[in-house]
Amino acid sequence: MEEKDFQRFEQMVSKVVKEEVGKAVKAEVGQAVKAEVGKAVKSELGSFREENDAKFERFEQKFDEKLGRLRKDLNEDFRHHVGILSEDFQHKLQLVAEGHQMLAEKMDRVRDEMGEKIDAVAADIAAHRADTEGHKRGYIVSEP
Repeated sequence: MEEKDFQRFEQMVSKVVKEEVGKAVKAEVGQAVKAEVGKAVKSELGSFREENDAKFERFEQKFDEKLGRLRKDLNEDFRHHVGILSEDFQHKLQLVAEGHQMLAEKMDRVRDEMGEKIDAVAADIAAHRADTEGHKRGYIVSEP
């Protein structure tokens, strides 16, 4: 073999070795980078969680407070509305009761008046009959 062949062989071997070493280095560097990146990501994620957990807790507290106030306001509004409806219903019921009372009073007055008129007509008929019976036969009542 000649010197050129050795140099060529050396170049090929060094090329293959460089490639293999490069792959190994890349793999090692990749693992190291992955480990470092993983640690950094975990660290960032941990601090992100801590910051956001506190923010989320504050958000939940504010949300619960606002929801409580909203419920209280809605309950007050509902009670107020029901109170208004109840008063309105009571007023209408009073109107109906007054109408029934007035109707009952009017019916009593009409009954009393009709009773008086019936008694007056009955008295007139009784007087007329007594008058006609008091006369002899042949007495005819005539219209004026």
